[in-house]
Amino acid sequence: MAQIICKNASLGYDGRAITHGLNFEVNAGDYLCIVGENGAGKSTLIKTILGLNPPLGGEIKFSDGLKQNEIGYLPQQTPVQRDFPASVKEIVLSGCLGKSGFRPFYSAEQKKAAAENMEKMGITELSGCCYRELSGGQQQRVLLARALCATTKLLLLDEPVAGLDPKVTREMYELIASLNREGITVIMVSHDIASAVKYASHILHLGEVPKFFGTKENYLKTDVGRAFVNEEASGK
Repeated sequence: MAQIICKNASLGYDGRAITHGLNFEVNAGDYLCIVGENGAGKSTLIKTILGLNPPLGGEIKFSDGLKQNEIGYLPQQTPVQRDFPASVKEIVLSGCLGKSGFRPFYSAEQKKAAAENMEKMGITELSGCCYRELSGGQQQRVLLARALCATTKLLLLDEPVAGLDPKVTREMYELIASLNREGITVIMVSHDIASAVKYASHILHLGEVPKFFGTKENYLKTDVGRAFVNEEASGK
């Protein structure tokens, strides 16, 4: 069943549209990769799904019981965010804030969820460490554990492997794929088309007019899919 339905949407900011006529659906358990050239609207779509930017036309709606505050979000990090002086445990727990309402303290259930998600990400032993002292790969695992505290339904990932070395990149992709196999829907923005094709079930290729939405297999049969994959592979 569809969790997110986008109908004839125009997306942009400050009243200026970046992409028009966007139509797609994300079903429970899908692994959707959003690809496209720089400036095609990938991050704008993420912000619109999160409710930070309203669509300029059309609509994006939620179904299958999904609410915006039940989306786990892993954003691109800025240098300032990488230097954040909090403990790993504090950052992971902060993923529960959307469910806390006006309650000033975390519940026992939320603390248990944070501990379980740290264990799932293999960072339990880092619980008391300062976030800014961690490696890039460790920081991404912390942020993924934080995102999991916000959701059991859908993860929204914006370039989750940016800046990571090849070994850590493979480990992150495998972690994300394992979460998807457990039933969590994944929507991921990526410039890494080779890995998008390897792991995704569906591809959304954005442009001023969206170029493709559908299964990975069908994407690779299209002229735009083959051209984009070959262009990325050649490093152009």
